[in-house]
Amino acid sequence: MEARKLHEYKSPITALLWSVLMCGFGQFYNEQYIFGTVLLLCEGMVNVLSKLNVSILHSFHGNFQMAHDVVSYQWGIFYPSIYGFSMWQAYNKAITINYQRKGKEPPKKTYLTGFCLGLALGMNIGVIWQPHFLHTDRLIEIFISPVFNGMLLGVIGGITGHLLEKNIKS
Repeated sequence: MEARKLHEYKSPITALLWSVLMCGFGQFYNEQYIFGTVLLLCEGMVNVLSKLNVSILHSFHGNFQMAHDVVSYQWGIFYPSIYGFSMWQAYNKAITINYQRKGKEPPKKTYLTGFCLGLALGMNIGVIWQPHFLHTDRLIEIFISPVFNGMLLGVIGGITGHLLEKNIKS
């Protein structure tokens, strides 16, 4: 059993996807139980204090003004950073684990840094700028939701960050 564990491959994509599902889950996959618990508790604390789940509920019911009114932006701006860091760390740790289990020196460079930084920055911009969309035309009413606005700008920021990182490194 111990010999099998030494050669067990940790998929960086799986670690990333577990962290997409919930902060800390990618760390659990990588057997970083204490660190994963800390990230999960931080995510839970910020989620509760920002009232993010209530805002998500109102957003998916189309009550965009209520989604804005209920969320605590002071706490909400911490969520994207925890989320982006959890994904970035889990992905890179899985790569490091695989190198170490093969007895090789892990690479000094990190991966998906531009994507995760862009994601966190985009989500924060979406959350911070969201109140500016409150008195707009009904056509873009979906931007009244801090959840949808953060998600959209987070994806745009993540793709932009990835492309910038790719062009800078080449």
